[in-house]
Amino acid sequence: MMTSVDTDLIRVLADPLRLQIVTLLARETLCTTHLVEETGARQTNLSNHLKVLREAGVVDTEPCGRFTYYRLRPEVIEALAGSFAELAATARATVDTNTKRACP
Repeated sequence: MMTSVDTDLIRVLADPLRLQIVTLLARETLCTTHLVEETGARQTNLSNHLKVLREAGVVDTEPCGRFTYYRLRPEVIEALAGSFAELAATARATVDTNTKRACP
């Protein structure tokens, strides 16, 4: 069953720009400058979204000189995917048993 942590994470990833950031970080570790180039977003907007992703535990940071690099935490995405897999398995079992709640 989905927990409040899962639903919070779903809300975080529901934003199109944040999902784009996560998709880019799945391929490589990037700094804010790279993310601005890739997304076309303004640096301040991007920084705000990265803060949300950091606070949600989706990305880690790595300082490198005057830059900060961002790296996706795959285990967070895997845990969310596992929750969805469990939800799908429950739905599949319900469909297979044709379970219906009687109307009052």
